[in-house]
Amino acid sequence: MTENGTGGARLDGPAVIGRRVLRLRTELGLTQRQLAEPAYTPAYVSTLESGKVRPSDAALRHLAQRLGVTPEELATGRPARLAAELRLRLTDARRALATGAPEDAAPLFRALCAEAVEHALPGERADALLGLGECLLESGDLDDAHECFASVERLLADEPLPRRVPAIRGRANAHRLTGELRYACHLLETALDQLNATGLHDPDALLLLYSASIAPYMDMGAHERGAHAAELALALAPRVDDPALLAGMHRGVARTLIAQGRIAEADASLAKAQDLYQQLHLRTELAHCHWMRGYVHAQDGRLERAESELRTAHEMLTAKRAALFAEQVEVELADVLRRRGKAGEAEALLRPLLTGGTTAGAAGSAGSAGSAGETAEATDVPALRAGRGAVHVGAAHRLLGLIAEECGDPDAAEEHYRAALPLLERAGAAGDVADLCRLLGDLLRRTGRTEAALDAYRTGLAHRAALGTTTLGPAPAPPPM
Repeated sequence: MTENGTGGARLDGPAVIGRRVLRLRTELGLTQRQLAEPAYTPAYVSTLESGKVRPSDAALRHLAQRLGVTPEELATGRPARLAAELRLRLTDARRALATGAPEDAAPLFRALCAEAVEHALPGERADALLGLGECLLESGDLDDAHECFASVERLLADEPLPRRVPAIRGRANAHRLTGELRYACHLLETALDQLNATGLHDPDALLLLYSASIAPYMDMGAHERGAHAAELALALAPRVDDPALLAGMHRGVARTLIAQGRIAEADASLAKAQDLYQQLHLRTELAHCHWMRGYVHAQDGRLERAESELRTAHEMLTAKRAALFAEQVEVELADVLRRRGKAGEAEALLRPLLTGGTTAGAAGSAGSAGSAGETAEATDVPALRAGRGAVHVGAAHRLLGLIAEECGDPDAAEEHYRAALPLLERAGAAGDVADLCRLLGDLLRRTGRTEAALDAYRTGLAHRAALGTTTLGPAPAPPPM
């Protein structure tokens, strides 16, 4: 198959096209002369049908009109309606992911991908792989998700950069969830700089990238960069019509407002996102709004409301079988439970996440009777581990350390703090590392190990020395508004 002038489609070879012309002409009962005239000769049609010549674009148009097909169908054997039908089914698959479980939507995207390969439709194949990558992110299959997004970028390598931005965002999300925060920032910042340097000031693509960069910035403790990205996203919002993009922007902006102590504004921003997600029936994103509102209430000391919102998020994510996100919510719910004096329930949530066993459903049994959690199968593989939710692994160890301290077991507390430290350091979660070093230093000082305590404090201070920055160099240049 080769490239030709039919819209960049891949064409079959001369022999295949010739046999197709012969078959269609015979089915219609046309002679070679009737097919050829007035623009061509019967001898030309005979030569073409024998596969000895490749038809020009003009010849394809003439023959296709006589044979009652499109030039593309004549050159590729692909019915003109096929791409449109695949796009309709892609919409159905995306709806299945939005409202149901990723394991149910993934086979739909895989089947569409296979059909797109069979019929040489690279654009539709890229869209199917993008949807499959989102399914794999939700279910926690981060390596496979990363490969899907990388495949999309390779397929679209010759397309304008805005077309590749959703795949870049997906790959950055996969790296962030594995704990590679700096690399996630690098991917997003590089794409932003390329968009601005080449003059491709696509508002949708820019908004998607700025909104996506907020989470890894905030996880790293780079609050100033996160706030700057939020400001640029808000400035772009009036030029964007896609409600899903706007909802994601409001959700990202809320994280920066929380860090600034602007709790009421953060809650209002989340309310806007939640309303848009409800209209769009995007259940995973809606669950994330409940998750973040729980975090907002926890930051404001409204622990009962925080617990309610986190349980709602957990129930929705468990029903969707979005395993990794449900497990991360369990860590944050455990923090609220501990602060409410329910240390036993918190520990019951956390230990299976780190040691294997019952996961992604324990929140229902550990909480109030109104919860609707499900019990997952037992497994020897920890649900959260290095390379899969690394920041939340560190958070879970930190919480178990606090619980051990409160129960009078400093040795167990120190073990958990030291287990968390390298995970958070590798992820580049500077704020969390500093907090953990403070906890470890206090513990060491109380147990009489002053020099070791000072070392822990120094480590924490080193991570707080450059508040609001990353090691990536200058922030991306803002787009001309």
